[in-house]
Amino acid sequence: MPIKQLTVFLENQTGRLAEVARILKDNDINLQGFSTTEARDYGILRLVVSDTVNAREALKEAGFTTHIAEAICIKVEDKPGQLSNILNILTDNKINIDYIYVIAGTRIVISVSDIKETEKILRENEVELCNF
Repeated sequence: MPIKQLTVFLENQTGRLAEVARILKDNDINLQGFSTTEARDYGILRLVVSDTVNAREALKEAGFTTHIAEAICIKVEDKPGQLSNILNILTDNKINIDYIYVIAGTRIVISVSDIKETEKILRENEVELCNF
């Protein structure tokens, strides 16, 4: 089952990331994982939170541009070679990863063009998925 991921577009200014964290805290929304990327003037913040819909609404009310997308969360055993094994499965099945990041130590989030097919392939290869 895909997870919901919230993307927030941030001006590259001091305090903007802290503002997002404060808004989540003020709305009692748990931050389960995140990733940031930056360009010259803007950054992209990807969040996995306990309540995606309410987080998006609170951030929109504060003037942030947001987007909700689906992604896949994979449980990865904490031992050498596990990420390599998963990436080889996806490569062998010609699945291109748009981006990848780690959350909660042993979980990774990937974005792919065909979530259902990729989840099917991962399950067939006994890769454990997570859905919070």
